[in-house]
Amino acid sequence: MEGFLNIRLRPWVRRLLTRLIAIVPAAIVALMYGEKGTGQLLIFSQVVLSLQLGFAVVPLVMFTCDKKKMGNFVNSTWLAVLSWIVTALIIALNVYLLLDTVKGCIAPAAAAGGPHV
Repeated sequence: MEGFLNIRLRPWVRRLLTRLIAIVPAAIVALMYGEKGTGQLLIFSQVVLSLQLGFAVVPLVMFTCDKKKMGNFVNSTWLAVLSWIVTALIIALNVYLLLDTVKGCIAPAAAAGGPHV
């Protein structure tokens, strides 16, 4: 990051700054929402991380199936088909996970806003 922003920091200052940037939002959620909020934040962060897997696998499969780039090391037809099937499965499972997580977050909020007896 130093090379892109031309910011020169001592290593210990850089580590402290990046750790604080990472921990402050989590600490705020923990203080505001307690243990349940922290657990929901952890689940949400894992969902976001799993969604990133598709963005890494698709270019990898495309690259390894390209004869121009890979030459003799290109994937065979059966391996290319299997790779695309696994990639589609990963993406489909991630979409399902995302929809299930969003549905799980919306349902309790909708129930809380319903009529009170």
